[in-house]
Amino acid sequence: MESIKMYKPTVSSVSQVRVLLVGPVGAGKSSFFNSVNSVFRGHVTSQAIAGCSTTSLTTQLGEKGKPLPIILCDTMGLEESTGRGLDLDDISSILKGHLPNRYQFNPSASLHSEAHGYLKSPGLKDKIHCVAYVIDACKISILPTKQEEKLAAIRRKRDDGHELSLEYLGSRPVDRTGRIPQLVLLTKVDEACPLVKEDVRNIYNSGYIKEMMQKVSARLGVPLSCVVPVKNYSEELELDANCDILLLSAVIQMLRFADNYFDEISEE
Repeated sequence: MESIKMYKPTVSSVSQVRVLLVGPVGAGKSSFFNSVNSVFRGHVTSQAIAGCSTTSLTTQLGEKGKPLPIILCDTMGLEESTGRGLDLDDISSILKGHLPNRYQFNPSASLHSEAHGYLKSPGLKDKIHCVAYVIDACKISILPTKQEEKLAAIRRKRDDGHELSLEYLGSRPVDRTGRIPQLVLLTKVDEACPLVKEDVRNIYNSGYIKEMMQKVSARLGVPLSCVVPVKNYSEELELDANCDILLLSAVIQMLRFADNYFDEISEE
């Protein structure tokens, strides 16, 4: 918690890392925000409304009114059907920082430059610095082809002419062309595996969870080291330090990946 609170982006023009959450309806995007926010508030809270939404919500994490150095940008869920859910043409606008907060998505028409609140000249602070795909561990095997295609299309979307991609040098994620780093949040791991449900500390001892991580890595085309298992708070009334550790580890990964992105941008 201290390392997150003390974090400062390596670029002076950016005060908070912006992370875009993308995933199917009900995968746990809003629940992840609520869960991380709960850790810093010291009690289970539900500031962001979990469930289906047609609104882009840029939600600020905070600790007793003091904002944290990371902003989670929630979007409406990806629907299986064409013409429903998040419009893929809006993704480029989101990544480049054009999208206004609380923008009302229209699945049948993408955002245009004359829309109210459209940021025509966004700076680096307005852009997305990391993309997190939120995937339900219980539904990897039955992930519809159309949704998988939409996730693949999002990965191909370009920011400033670059594809979303990561290269690896040893164990350090490196992006030599300013490409936006990405990771996968694997949610509901306790529902997917009885061993983890019994004790969340078993998460890295679970062969089934490892198999699910490998499967989502292969299906979405991201390195296994970019798949981060988490357990969101959903029905609990009190915090659990073991859940907190997984959630905070995911946030730290996001900040590290964003720093790699800033380093490459500053070297160009």
